[in-house]
Amino acid sequence: MPQPPFNGQLPAIGTTAPQLRYVKTDRAEGALSDHLGQVVVLLMFPSVDTSTCALETRTFNKLATGLGATVLAVTADLPFALHRFCAAEGIDQVVTGSDFRYRDADAWGTRIAAGAMAGVLGRVTFVIDKDGTVRYCEVAPELGAEPDYEAALRATKELL
Repeated sequence: MPQPPFNGQLPAIGTTAPQLRYVKTDRAEGALSDHLGQVVVLLMFPSVDTSTCALETRTFNKLATGLGATVLAVTADLPFALHRFCAAEGIDQVVTGSDFRYRDADAWGTRIAAGAMAGVLGRVTFVIDKDGTVRYCEVAPELGAEPDYEAALRATKELL
């Protein structure tokens, strides 16, 4: 079953990444702009409390080691859930953030707009260059499908 409809248009390849603020696991504010000058692999997905999202986070945590890019996972989870998950799973190479306070993911067009999952983020992977330009975007064919890890890594390595 394909992903439910999103709330808007995803940013086009070659455009400046929209603002993205998030709440870190310590409840401090973080922002995509904090990572200017770095290549960022941005993961958006529903919740680390689902098997596919947990697997995606664990996989990118392994892939990020020595990559030379920042991996940022933003979900609708509360910071407490993200903290619990990261501590239990040993996630130390992925920055996690909650969209619950700012809802900036709406500007990215990734929030599910209808159906049983309305309100959470869909499964979308972006790669953003050091200048803050979107260089790669993949929408998983199904909400329960993993992203194409190799394609995201290739796009990332081309920018490093």
